[in-house]
Amino acid sequence: MNILINTLSILVAIEFFYIMFLETFATTSKATGKTFSMTAKDLANKKVQMLFKNQGIYNGLIGIGILYAVIFTANSRTLLIPMMVYIVLVGLYGSLSSGNKMIVVKQAGLAIITLILMLLS
Repeated sequence: MNILINTLSILVAIEFFYIMFLETFATTSKATGKTFSMTAKDLANKKVQMLFKNQGIYNGLIGIGILYAVIFTANSRTLLIPMMVYIVLVGLYGSLSSGNKMIVVKQAGLAIITLILMLLS
């Protein structure tokens, strides 16, 4: 079970690194526009780019925190459970605040599965 939980946790980290990439380095790309349902005009706005880049750093830190917990801690669940709860809460907030109910599935789906497995084992 630990191998499955660690694997899913690493996948969650990779997902957050991808979000960081879109927000921080590919701010004006078509993939970023599609992912966040934004037009090229929206993405060209310098204020939007600044906000995205700032948010991207936070998403990258979530990924780093997950990898740190999996690789460097003896009891990774001590750090992973709060991080997965946080990701689920952020996904729920994103769904509620945007009106797009699929955000929770897209952003927090893997974290929900990982959290359930940790709580059940």
